[in-house]
Amino acid sequence: MAAPRSCVLWSYCGRGWSRLMRTGGPQWLRSSLPAGSLGVRLLSQEKQATETHFGFETVSTEEKGGKVYQVFESVAKKYDVMNDVMSLGIHRVWKDMLLWKMNPLPGTQLLDVAGGTGDIAFRFLNYVQAQHQRKQKRQLRAQQNLSWEEIAKQYQNEEDPLGGSRVMICDINREMLKVGQKKAFDKGYKAGLAWVLGDAEELPFDDHKFDVYTIAFGIRNVTHIDQALQEAHRVLKPGGRFLCLEFSQVNNPLISRLYDLYSFQVIPVLGEVVAGDWKSYQYLVESIRKFPSQEEFKEMIEDAGFQKVTYESLTSGIVAIHSGFKL
Repeated sequence: MAAPRSCVLWSYCGRGWSRLMRTGGPQWLRSSLPAGSLGVRLLSQEKQATETHFGFETVSTEEKGGKVYQVFESVAKKYDVMNDVMSLGIHRVWKDMLLWKMNPLPGTQLLDVAGGTGDIAFRFLNYVQAQHQRKQKRQLRAQQNLSWEEIAKQYQNEEDPLGGSRVMICDINREMLKVGQKKAFDKGYKAGLAWVLGDAEELPFDDHKFDVYTIAFGIRNVTHIDQALQEAHRVLKPGGRFLCLEFSQVNNPLISRLYDLYSFQVIPVLGEVVAGDWKSYQYLVESIRKFPSQEEFKEMIEDAGFQKVTYESLTSGIVAIHSGFKL
């Protein structure tokens, strides 16, 4: 995938600056600093750049991707069951609200990232199909003079019940994609659906390709969130919309204490009992606490180039829906 020109330029300049700094920096900078201070600062910055968090554990950036992959490979088969158990089914309402906020029209091209199990994609297909059917009925009601044969013929000639809408599901984890593909087969979803193995930090798509980009409960697991946001901006068409549903910061002190108690004392136990996996669900709980607050994440989205960025906290801030536009 060809990198945008600005990214290539930045990479080139960055490499040149790095080489300069490895030599101790320019003479004017070396002479203006206390001996050894520049080297210590650069070493500290380099360490920060190569380290990240995996839950509450500090790991290298190279290590995190593999660890996250193992988590979702482990939980894939019980992922839907555990979502229902952990959230008491409320996750379904949150995902429905994401679709209501999106309000896609027939013809919308959606990219759903980290959506391997298909929850957002299936809702999208149901939504646009229902909208297309309502539009069709309105058109028929406006033509009251048609005979029943002509009405039946119009329905028969309708080749695409989705009105041209398509959803591309992109996930880095093969096991999650397998679960989603099996669900699609069992539920009878065929048209308007495609599955791609891909990384949110380096999407395998051309620039300006999609109308809407969604990521639900996935972006906190990405190693470089800023890079994933930049990729979201790149693949959206001008006027396209970014929507993210993610766990966030609870804004009520009492609910926050109860939520922490439930998260750390109950969810890992449920993970062990239902899915036979304590560690993966301990990580998932910890990863939520390491994710930026609503305002901090809003700033990150704006830094990636999105405009008119807003968010809506749901269930006292347990989750939030962030929205931004590529203008």
